Amino acid sequence: MATELLINARSYETRVALIENNILAEFHLERPRRHSLAGNIYKGQVVRVLPGMQAAFVEIGLERAGFLYVSDVTDHFEEFEVLMKQEEEEDRGDSYDELNEELEEEIQPLYFNNIDDLLKEGQEILVQIMREPIGSKGARITTHISLPGRHLVLMPTMDHVGVSRRIEDEEERRKLRELLAGFKPAGYGLIARTASEGVNKDKIRTEMEFLIKLWSNIQQKMSRGPVPSLIYQDLNITLRSVRDLFTKEVDRLVIDSRSEYDQILNFIDTFNPKLKNLVHLYEEPEPLFDAYGIEMELGRALGKKVWLKSGGYIVIEMTEALTAVDVNTGRYVGKRNLEETILKTNLEAVKEIAYQLRLRNIGGLVVIDFIYLEKKNDREKVFNALKEALKRDKSKTNVLRMSELGLIEMTRKRTRENLNRIFREPCFYCEGEGWLKSRSSICYQVLRQIEREAWESKRDNVVVRVHPDIAGILLDEEQPALEELEKRIGKRIAVEAKDHIHIEQFEIYS
Repeated sequence: MATELLINARSYETRVALIENNILAEFHLERPRRHSLAGNIYKGQVVRVLPGMQAAFVEIGLERAGFLYVSDVTDHFEEFEVLMKQEEEEDRGDSYDELNEELEEEIQPLYFNNIDDLLKEGQEILVQIMREPIGSKGARITTHISLPGRHLVLMPTMDHVGVSRRIEDEEERRKLRELLAGFKPAGYGLIARTASEGVNKDKIRTEMEFLIKLWSNIQQKMSRGPVPSLIYQDLNITLRSVRDLFTKEVDRLVIDSRSEYDQILNFIDTFNPKLKNLVHLYEEPEPLFDAYGIEMELGRALGKKVWLKSGGYIVIEMTEALTAVDVNTGRYVGKRNLEETILKTNLEAVKEIAYQLRLRNIGGLVVIDFIYLEKKNDREKVFNALKEALKRDKSKTNVLRMSELGLIEMTRKRTRENLNRIFREPCFYCEGEGWLKSRSSICYQVLRQIEREAWESKRDNVVVRVHPDIAGILLDEEQPALEELEKRIGKRIAVEAKDHIHIEQFEIYS
């Protein structure tokens, strides 16, 4: 199966697409004003302990306090408190959707009876973001720190050796466990990541030593830094994608930015120089995501209705509490009998649902309303087909058997915002009852469309007519991006504000 990793890097946003068999399987996006927070480590202060919920709120310097469950509290606070006191006395004299799965499969966290036995208000602790703020909820944080490398994950707060569940060969798993146990320092935990399969042991040891040194630096910053403060920031999305997604299953990586291309080559020099031959710089005039049909797929991923090849369709409705998926026969009328028509539609819908959950990054509770099946054997076929289709999903899922009403309830681990929240915002025309594209997404769509059409036109100037709100953003916050695009296409861009234009509409002409 051909797999490619595409990176569209611009100053205003970086988009990453994982293509499997010419189909968009995963999409990731990061913008300068909205950096990914998962994996970041903070020195925080407990502001409220809730014994009734066995949880605590920790101030870490973000808009909302982080939420810490008792199961995510380590018992190593004494070490930090001793270190803090030592440093105070001396002073008187002088980042995560697939990584979390690798951790969770191997480690069962310690549970304590009472969180107020572990945490006190005002206490200073070191925490890591494991799930980014979503909607009105603050970040989910943990004190079980994990530092990911290319081949290993270092866990400095627990003594453990594990192997990623995606390494299926039992002999290879045994070798890796023995290898890690052989040179792992006492008191540290290590997990072999998927990329470690078949890797030279010296390379793994070198990476472990680097991660241990990184942890030592983090401890020093923890002891001296103010409260709250950012102690460690994970890699940007480009290098994070190379670290976590550029595995041996990927046939090539294509990027359309020279500076990011050079950065990637320097980065992979440290862990696998052989991968350099698989990194390609895209320099064609047609935008990268247009050439690969990604823009069309992203538009499809925002629609409620998704058509199936047979003529049936699924409808995806997202609420704050859950996501509902409805399966319909649509235009499909079958060939033999009703039961066969319904079964075929449901089985076809299963593949599309699993694909859409992964692509849209839908998490939390999902209820799927399949077309009703009379036979228990047919209901079992649909359930097994869904379980099989979800195996490629990196996020943890839990699926319950189909009920008598034809419903399947499932959960999918939520670690970041879904595509709907990233690309859209509540509609101010209808007071939040519907959705519009966010202003920033419209601005970037305008910039991409200008870049798309510029190479076809021989004129020296480009005029774009937009809604006044979009014009204001383009000429203020996005002025650097506009100037960069002018240099890129060699044309002057004029922005005109038109009151009568809908906020999502725009016109481009020479």
